[in-house]
Amino acid sequence: MAESTTQQTLVGWDKPDLDLSKADWRSSSQGTGDVQIAFVEGFIAMRNGGRPGSPSLIFSPAEWRAFVLNARDGEFDLT
Repeated sequence: MAESTTQQTLVGWDKPDLDLSKADWRSSSQGTGDVQIAFVEGFIAMRNGGRPGSPSLIFSPAEWRAFVLNARDGEFDLT
């Protein structure tokens, strides 16, 4: 079976295709494998510092605020 070359559009995806090649990545720790963030063109990008070539998550400012507030409230804590 031949592979499809058509591009899929993600429903509800309203994020721009940001150029992250010159982003100023910031880290909360000195270790490898940590989470890094960068502020680019009014959006917040998050990536795995141990695998910087892997895909980054892109947040709008409102999404980032909700993420941070929920993290502070323990929403993502392991139980």
